[in-house]
Amino acid sequence: MLIVGLNGSPKKDGNTAFLVREGLAAAAAAGAETALIHIADAMADQKIPYCTQCSNPCQGACSRHNRLGEAFDLLRRADGLLLGSPVYFGSVSAQLKAFWDKSRILRKEKALLNVVGAGVTVGGARFGGQETTMKALFDMMLVQGMILVGDGHTEADSGHQGSCGQAPASSDEFAIRRVRLAGRRLAEVAAATMTLRRHRA
Repeated sequence: MLIVGLNGSPKKDGNTAFLVREGLAAAAAAGAETALIHIADAMADQKIPYCTQCSNPCQGACSRHNRLGEAFDLLRRADGLLLGSPVYFGSVSAQLKAFWDKSRILRKEKALLNVVGAGVTVGGARFGGQETTMKALFDMMLVQGMILVGDGHTEADSGHQGSCGQAPASSDEFAIRRVRLAGRRLAEVAAATMTLRRHRA
């Protein structure tokens, strides 16, 4: 079972990356293999950093023999995704949106169908757009046919939409606690739904 975290921030050691790593650590403690993708790295060698819908249906030209393709290959193996983004003007980062727009080839392949997804967001203020950003993350995952979970667990409460933090995230004990619950929930539901992803074998 593989749980992949996506750091949608341009900062590899910022608040979003910190919380994504916390969630992955909790998934690992629950028995999952984990991996982390920094979106900035995956998009670094793209000549055009956003989708232009160069083919329809998508032929995946932008992800052949490059870092984006390596990231997509990891996503093709994933049983769960922890999608993280900072709040940029009330929504996801441009970097994450560009990466996800280029994942049209994964949608064509149904590569993420029934993969379990959870979200984590970080804003500069306590009520700085985290929930609207979380909604955008969920919408992005739903278009891929993913199964969404929040940050609840049998040993805690039923949860919320996901982990919403305030910078600096390393000082936000509530967000840390919630993203750890989300990581455990991801691993739990991914394990329980393995048979739904047999189409990828």
